[in-house]
Amino acid sequence: KEIESLHQEKAAGLKTELLSKVKDLGNKNVLIAKVALPGADALKKITFELKNEIENSLIILAADIAGKPQISVAVSDSVLAAEDINAGQIVRDLAKEIQGGGGGPPFCATAGGKNINGLDQVVRRAEEIFLK
Repeated sequence: KEIESLHQEKAAGLKTELLSKVKDLGNKNVLIAKVALPGADALKKITFELKNEIENSLIILAADIAGKPQISVAVSDSVLAAEDINAGQIVRDLAKEIQGGGGGPPFCATAGGKNINGLDQVVRRAEEIFLK
């Protein structure tokens, strides 16, 4: 139980930190960040919570999950409706940087890979594409 509450505290702190990094581009709020989390479930959970808290959001998290690279992408319904953006397509594209693959529906997708050193490149590439 102590470990679980410690993880929850850490996750809450991380979420607060991530919310401070959201970039308002007028038509959408973009969050691109590299994070370290204890497991894939924690990554999915924080991605969904952020998607629900940030209006008009595009969220791309490059995560170090116990030494394994993962990417999580979430797109809010309003952004899906307004733009030709697809989380599954984004994650497949970015997963090349971590020598991996993945997918999912247009609003939420994940990928895993082999190259942990590619996570910084995932962030750079996402910023080049979505923060212009």
